[in-house]
Amino acid sequence: MQKDPFNQQLFEFLADAPTPFHAVYEMRGWLQQAGYIELEEQNAWSVHPGGRYFIVRNESSIIAWNMPANSDLIDSGMRMVGAHTDSPCLKVKPNPETVRQGCLRLGVEVYGGALLNPWFDRDLSLAGRVSYVGTEGNVKSELVDFSRPIAIIPSLAIHLDREANKDRTVNPQNDLPPILAQLHGDGKAELRQLLKKELAAIDIDDVDEVLDYELFFYDVQKPSYIGLDNEFFASARLDNLLSCFIGLQALLDSDTDQGALLVCNDHEEVGSMSAAGAQGPMLKQLLERLLPDSESRNRMIANSMMVSVDNAHAVHPNFTDKHDGNHGPRMNSGAVIKINANQRYASNSETSALFRHIAQQEGVTLQSFVVRSDMACGSTIGPITAAEIGVKTIDIGVPQLAMHSIRELAGSDDPVNLAKVLSRFYQQASV
Repeated sequence: MQKDPFNQQLFEFLADAPTPFHAVYEMRGWLQQAGYIELEEQNAWSVHPGGRYFIVRNESSIIAWNMPANSDLIDSGMRMVGAHTDSPCLKVKPNPETVRQGCLRLGVEVYGGALLNPWFDRDLSLAGRVSYVGTEGNVKSELVDFSRPIAIIPSLAIHLDREANKDRTVNPQNDLPPILAQLHGDGKAELRQLLKKELAAIDIDDVDEVLDYELFFYDVQKPSYIGLDNEFFASARLDNLLSCFIGLQALLDSDTDQGALLVCNDHEEVGSMSAAGAQGPMLKQLLERLLPDSESRNRMIANSMMVSVDNAHAVHPNFTDKHDGNHGPRMNSGAVIKINANQRYASNSETSALFRHIAQQEGVTLQSFVVRSDMACGSTIGPITAAEIGVKTIDIGVPQLAMHSIRELAGSDDPVNLAKVLSRFYQQASV
């Protein structure tokens, strides 16, 4: 793996994946090109040693895996990597249209723990999944992406809010509806009609009526290098599409005969409790189908390990006091092992030691993160997955700044280095 080609493909993936649905669509394409076979959950399966497969649920969660070629799955276990496909954003409400002072606005909900102030004065587009009745009477779904800037949330001028730079708060109900158009006279605009036109523009011409949708606003600015020597890169949705891409590339690069699995769940940013989330049954049901006998399955899990990959908080040079003095990870200094005494992260000394050993074999440095003892700690799919299926787990991630902002920042060396470590992890004969 070379840094610049890796990052260029990463940038393309991030730009092409404005929603979890689009992220899974892109990952599906990578897997199919590499020879992975998609299995439908509602059908009977026939999997074979050495086979490569994947499943998709809700079009927003995906699991890909390799069956071991020369060993029994029970004895070899699975090398698992997990990430999540969703990011904090603004989600369109079911009946969103409002007109005020001649301007068409769409009402939004805040999805996840988003930093709201950076959403103002950005060129916004709209993407997601649309469900409709076809001209033959059947219900279908399609992905849409307006791609171009169609909306904006303008700031209130400083002249009208003299305290804006001192104590600005954002009311999500009143302040965040994006403006899409200026209407004249008695002009009206309905989102469902706009979606019907957008579907027609991409040659989906059998739409009789748009029934429902899951749509998200996003910033159209493309990912780019930042810094005098391209030390950093900035993009939307680094948390956590960065980890999805790293895990996918590691799986495709590993060329392993071991049992290897990548799971990318939706809904982590809102608690993971859904049919497609990490607290749902998707991974557990997959393992049950691969090994229906509970004794065999439990033995396989005991021989397995999960690496939960979710970005970490890099130390901010303007806010160094927000980190424990001995645990302030720096960008471009390696992936971060995340540790918490109260099991907000699933890492322990055994899994951390093994992962450090694998990284040493690749010549890649690692860092450690522990939240300040007087601050609350976030969490990941790591503890959830560990609790759901009983697999030993470690939480790691690329260090980044501006987490949960509309545009985030990471070091340009870290993604490819973590991919190298995960690729070696996938090839480990024992864990």
